[in-house]
Amino acid sequence: MSREGRLTICQISDIHCGSPYFIPDLLERSILEINDIEPTAVVISGDLTDAGYRQDFETSAEYVSRFHCENVMVIPGNHDSRNVGYIHFERLFGERFSVIDFDEAIMVGVDSSEPDLNDGRIGREHYDFIRQAFTDAGEKLKIFVVHHHLMPIPGTGRERNIIFDAGDVLELLAEVGVDLVLSGHKHVPYSWKLENMFLVNAGTASTTRLRGNTRPCYNIIEIEDERVRVYRKYPFKERELTVDFNAATSEYSRYEEKVDSDLPDGPVSGSTPAATGTGDSEES
Repeated sequence: MSREGRLTICQISDIHCGSPYFIPDLLERSILEINDIEPTAVVISGDLTDAGYRQDFETSAEYVSRFHCENVMVIPGNHDSRNVGYIHFERLFGERFSVIDFDEAIMVGVDSSEPDLNDGRIGREHYDFIRQAFTDAGEKLKIFVVHHHLMPIPGTGRERNIIFDAGDVLELLAEVGVDLVLSGHKHVPYSWKLENMFLVNAGTASTTRLRGNTRPCYNIIEIEDERVRVYRKYPFKERELTVDFNAATSEYSRYEEKVDSDLPDGPVSGSTPAATGTGDSEES
């Protein structure tokens, strides 16, 4: 457990070491902030590199080593599988499919990348691995980690890179009772609710490859007594609440800003519905 008896997971995505848009100060600041939180686990949900080259993987591995956390899950993204980059990924980070089991939750990470393609696919050959991992978890909170998003993200233009077998994967996740899906890929932070499952997409944490008025950010997930809160954290600024749900009762609140919302004049303030300003919000 992390500070204050909560299970805290920090999700950072789309680092893109080697990109001309990569900003080291943003990543270094994010790492410092995450270490201050003392999370139970850190998730890096793909695109550690920009083109899958060895030197960029080694740079990203050095950054990942700075996280002061025993539980670190790293999965590859489409950029990491360019130029046979998955070889370097496996050498530096290990298996591309992994499980972290906590007392009150289980987290399953999978590789959705295809060599030299932007498109994503998990593949039926991996469904049994996913089904077995979650089935064995019983009544624990179930978290699924994948790079490509399973539903289209607003403000990302013509949708071409959703996972090819997204429908089958969503059906499987609903069948095994997954509560939370963490993904990245399009650099636009957003969340969807589908049946009793929340799909939370992370933005890019350390680049200026941004769409509309989105800003570099990462996610903080706090789990306590089946209550799950997802915060969006902007480096150097405050965090804001985006999702708040009870896994036992399915009651939830969701707060989202549109990709074309005006940028705030100052730091993002607080973690209440009012703090999200004129963003698109819905409550139930």
